[in-house]
Amino acid sequence: MADQRDEKFDEKEMEKREEKSSEEKSWEEKGRRDPVSAIIWAILLIYAGAILLMNNLGYLDAWLGRIAAALNLPFIADLPVWSVILIGAGFILLVEVIIRLALPEYRHGVGGTVVLAVILLAVGLGNQIGWNLVLPLILIGVGLSILLRGMIGRR
Repeated sequence: MADQRDEKFDEKEMEKREEKSSEEKSWEEKGRRDPVSAIIWAILLIYAGAILLMNNLGYLDAWLGRIAAALNLPFIADLPVWSVILIGAGFILLVEVIIRLALPEYRHGVGGTVVLAVILLAVGLGNQIGWNLVLPLILIGVGLSILLRGMIGRR
């Protein structure tokens, strides 16, 4: 009787291991099939960490000042650290959209990514340039996303 329980226990343990290994395999396969997402999320984390480190070391204000002078956009110099992170994340996600649209093997729905990018940009810029300008830009971004999806979906 004890031998039967041990055998059943061993069988259940083997099944759990097989399920776990198949889940791990599916994550690995997904990473190989769609490396763009993995790369973009890694870049986002590295970017956010670098901005926070620059802020903690006191380099962020000088860096933003140089960017503001180069682009002739003085409000950039006064951006808080989280606005810088959100704006950068929005631009990084827009780069992902461009990559996905340019490379057919990685092309799939980008509407959600565009909306997320626009929201991140809007939240990052909202207090600096005013919601009366940012809100229409959100609507334009969502409209462009729908338009792109319609144009690319017909191909």
